[in-house]
Amino acid sequence: MSTAVRKTKAVRPSGRGVILLLAIAAGCVVANMYYAQPLLADIARSFHLSVAKIGSFAMVVQIGTVFGMLVFVPLGDSHERRALITFLLCSASASLALIAFATGPIWLCIAGFWVGATGATVHVIVPLAAHLAPEGKRGHTVGMIFSGMLLGILLARTASGFLGEYLGWRSVYWAASVVVLIAAVLVRTRLPESRPEHPLAWQELMRSILELTRRHAALRESALLGAAFFCAMSAFWTTLVFFLGTPPYHYGASAAGLFGLTGAAGAAGAPLVGKFSDSRGPRRTLLAALSLAIAACAVLALLGHHLSGLLAGAMLLDLGVQSGHVANQARIYGLAPEARSRLNTAYMVSFFTGGAIGSYCGAIAWKYFGWPGVCGFSVTVLAFGVAVWTAGQYSGETASDLKPGHGSGAVV
Repeated sequence: MSTAVRKTKAVRPSGRGVILLLAIAAGCVVANMYYAQPLLADIARSFHLSVAKIGSFAMVVQIGTVFGMLVFVPLGDSHERRALITFLLCSASASLALIAFATGPIWLCIAGFWVGATGATVHVIVPLAAHLAPEGKRGHTVGMIFSGMLLGILLARTASGFLGEYLGWRSVYWAASVVVLIAAVLVRTRLPESRPEHPLAWQELMRSILELTRRHAALRESALLGAAFFCAMSAFWTTLVFFLGTPPYHYGASAAGLFGLTGAAGAAGAPLVGKFSDSRGPRRTLLAALSLAIAACAVLALLGHHLSGLLAGAMLLDLGVQSGHVANQARIYGLAPEARSRLNTAYMVSFFTGGAIGSYCGAIAWKYFGWPGVCGFSVTVLAFGVAVWTAGQYSGETASDLKPGHGSGAVV
């Protein structure tokens, strides 16, 4: 047995402590991409930008994440993971500081791109956690990591709204830079080494990603469904702060940040969704998630001008999207256990491409059609997801995912 294999297996017994550290680190990183959501109106005013142009900034951050997924995440299957995660965390801290320094829209977009690129760190963390999980508990472990990520999103939106309103939006990015730097120190000093069993060159990794995508219908379906979920979610969150500034609300950044608390439903439900996916099969979970997200958009369209309706719709949308995301990821990690970082790359590139489209198209829908246009756009995207799911009924590999156990580590 090689030294690399011994080191990879040696970290498995570390158990809950390592998973908790990974969940905290993932939460710190994923928060970086959500600080802006309650602040978009304030940032737009600082640089004299229209709604459509500030929507482009949100899109650039997610395009950066796609870049990071393609460049950095495959390295999780070829490089020592602790060092890779530490490097990316330090780079994220520097990128956040650059946003705080930004003096114009171009600087803002360049720094935002790199914040998005380093946000790909979480997709090095998630496959590592799945690797450390015992067989039969992979969905639950992935759910724990996503609870950390969702709590990071929740706190990011809430804290940035309050800090931004009282101390200015730049203070949010200074504070975030410090938090991520502390996370880098903890990862470097507390996380065990984890080396890949079969290192590959980057070019080989990229070719193998294309081959994995070609080989697995379940991966292609999950990638399209993930894109649909995040497209709808991004359209909602990009435009929410502007909707809250109109009658009957007239709310500011702090109130928009409080809507991040609706994410508590997704954070609390992620481990339960993982268990449900383990026991009932991920495709059933995905259909339920799509149905819930569509129902949420209907609530937002019909009752969004009432605070209770807006809160209920936001909570249901978050729970539906995160349920689908957890089920998708638990599912794809069972396809080829030796290539989880590459599977995650294929899935997350599609996921964040959908998010980038949602951020931009949501802003355009708001500009021309208002809140009904945003909700209609989201429903259309999710209806596309239902069509993809239905078409998957005729694929042997994707249809087999209806059985319990798929997505929990079973090799399909």
